[in-house]
Amino acid sequence: MHTFSTHKGFTLVETLVAISVLVLAITGAFTAAQNGINSSIFSKDQIIAFYLAAEGVEQIRNIRDEDTLTSQNWLTGIAADPSDPCYFGKACTVDTVNTGVNNGLAVCPSGPGTCPALKEDPVTGFYGYTSSWPDTTFRREITLTQIVQDHEVAITVTVYWSKGVVNRQFRVRENILNWQ
Repeated sequence: MHTFSTHKGFTLVETLVAISVLVLAITGAFTAAQNGINSSIFSKDQIIAFYLAAEGVEQIRNIRDEDTLTSQNWLTGIAADPSDPCYFGKACTVDTVNTGVNNGLAVCPSGPGTCPALKEDPVTGFYGYTSSWPDTTFRREITLTQIVQDHEVAITVTVYWSKGVVNRQFRVRENILNWQ
C-alpha cells in the first residue's frame, strides 16, 4: 500500500519568494530613509542660502543708511561711481565680517558668475572671505539695477551652491530708495 507523506515544509521556490519579499521590504525602508536624509540636507542648504541672501541685502541697505546719515550720496562706495564695486552691471560680493575696506564690498573678478566661494569660520560659523577659513559650497553674488535715477535701486542677491552634480541657486530681489 502506498501512502502520501504528510510532512509539509518550504520548497526552494517558496524560500526564494519569501527572501525576495523581505529584501523588497528592507530596500523600501532604506530608500525612504535615504530620501528623508537627502531632503533634510537640501532643506539645510536652502535655509543657509536664504539667510546668506538676506544678509547681503541687509548689508547693502545698511551701507546706504550710513551714507545717508553722514550726508554723503546715498550710493557712495556702492554704486555712485563706475569704479565702485557694485556699480550697475557689475557683480560684487559683500563680507559682513570684515567691513573695513570698501565697506566689505568687492567686485567679482570677471563679472556675474565669477564671484568666489564664501568661507566659513569653523569656530563661530560666520561666513565671509577670511583667507584662513575653509571654503564652502556657497557663492553669493550681488547686482544692482537702477530703477529710477537717484531715487530707486533694485538689489538682487543670488546664492549658488552644489551637492554632487546638482547645482542650485536661491535669488532674492529688493528695491531700496533714496529716503533723503
